[in-house]
Amino acid sequence: MSATDGEGFDVVFDATGHGGSMEKSFSFVAHGGCLVFVSVVKDDIRFSDPEFHKREMMLIGSRNATRMDFEHVAASIRAGHVPIDKLITHRTTLERAVEDLPRWAHEKSGLIKAVIKVSA
Repeated sequence: MSATDGEGFDVVFDATGHGGSMEKSFSFVAHGGCLVFVSVVKDDIRFSDPEFHKREMMLIGSRNATRMDFEHVAASIRAGHVPIDKLITHRTTLERAVEDLPRWAHEKSGLIKAVIKVSA
């Protein structure tokens, strides 16, 4: 929260698949922001309804794919059946994402898929 002067983030992604982390992620969302869960867990996820409504946030659940799904997609890409050069229209690095993502949120013309390169 110190990175946002206590305001929270406009968009928070949780892809941990850990119930505790998912529950905690609600507290990092700014007023009017969005929380995206990119995993499916068997646990119940509990959160404070008054806190959720006070923030007027949006909650989005993104489906979790299976290993077979990923293998099929990877094989299709390797075989040249997926036009990656036409699908990935924007690229950035993890370091530049802080600047690029907010800009792309407003300059959506031509944006199909953006990729963030994470270096080790």
